Amino acid sequence: MAASSRTQTAASAVQQTQFGLINLLKAVAAQLIVLHHLAFYGPMADHARPLMPELFDWLAGDARIAVQIFLVIGGFLAAKSLSPDGCAALRNPLGIMWRRYTKLAPPFVIATLLAAGASVIASAWMTHDSISSAPSMAQLAAHVLLLHSVLGYESLSAGAWYVAIDFQLYAGAALLLWLCGRLSGGVSRPWLAPVVVAVAVISSLFYFNRDADWDVWAPYFFGSYGLGMLAWWAGDPARRRRAVVLLFLMMAVPALLGLTLDFRSRIAVALSVACVLTLLGRVQVQSVAGWAVANWLGKNSYSIFLVHFSVCLIVNAAFARFVPAEPELQIIGTVLAWVASLAAGAVFFRWIEAPLGAMAGVRSVARATRAFDGLVWKDVVTR
Repeated sequence: MAASSRTQTAASAVQQTQFGLINLLKAVAAQLIVLHHLAFYGPMADHARPLMPELFDWLAGDARIAVQIFLVIGGFLAAKSLSPDGCAALRNPLGIMWRRYTKLAPPFVIATLLAAGASVIASAWMTHDSISSAPSMAQLAAHVLLLHSVLGYESLSAGAWYVAIDFQLYAGAALLLWLCGRLSGGVSRPWLAPVVVAVAVISSLFYFNRDADWDVWAPYFFGSYGLGMLAWWAGDPARRRRAVVLLFLMMAVPALLGLTLDFRSRIAVALSVACVLTLLGRVQVQSVAGWAVANWLGKNSYSIFLVHFSVCLIVNAAFARFVPAEPELQIIGTVLAWVASLAAGAVFFRWIEAPLGAMAGVRSVARATRAFDGLVWKDVVTR
């Protein structure tokens, strides 16, 4: 028993030291998104802006491109999970989609209810465009189903659109890989999945991503997501050098041509992140002090992303109601909202996201075990 415990502890320690760069990127992106929303929503930033106008303007504008980091990392980790060697062998894409939904949606729904409650509290202290009206049952149902943007309902929190898009992208990747498996007819074709993903990336970069009418659908964002998938396969140290070069070209050339046709800073950032992940995404790092902070922030990044808007909304309302509109005081409120968002994210992860994820994982393992037992029994009967 003790040996088993030591083995699990060692495995956990190894897992924590892996993919340190990804945690660092997630940590930085999460902070930029929080600060972007602080600068973009609420009166505190308006009052504090005279102290650092250029910084607040950048945070309110270009800092939102940090979401591209999440998109590329999402594709990178999706390829790791769904097809680590690039060979399509998915047999149950609907089951995979359901597992993804049970990971994303339950904490998102709770965070959405918190945002609705935060709007009620904030409305008692201030009047501002960032405060949502009381949601209807249809609006809440659309959020639960991750269809709020598609159905045209107002999001109840900033960043809610991303959760729905992340699910669409993961589901789309699963369907593409399943289709590749069907097309291969049981024959090993390790080139097929990367080629199909590259075609989807080209379609996104050259058409869908250039039309804002598609920005509630996965094809608009698949250029960045697919670059992440190709980065995982190109960074595989087990591949031959020629295959690595081809995969890197399949990733870089369409993106560069797309930028030449229509330069978009978001795509330039996505390509840069994909190139970095290709080279360093699998590097293991020791959990020293600096990396420990990055790992902690990376681990909590989804929870921070979910709850920060509610925290920022309440702090904005409190400072609007009870604190004079002086820049020096309002910037204190901005920093306080940032720090409180990190703390709230850690609490949310500890008590909401992690337990819900564990419950979903237990159910998935139980279903997989039942399926395995059924296959074994069927094999015994047919022999």
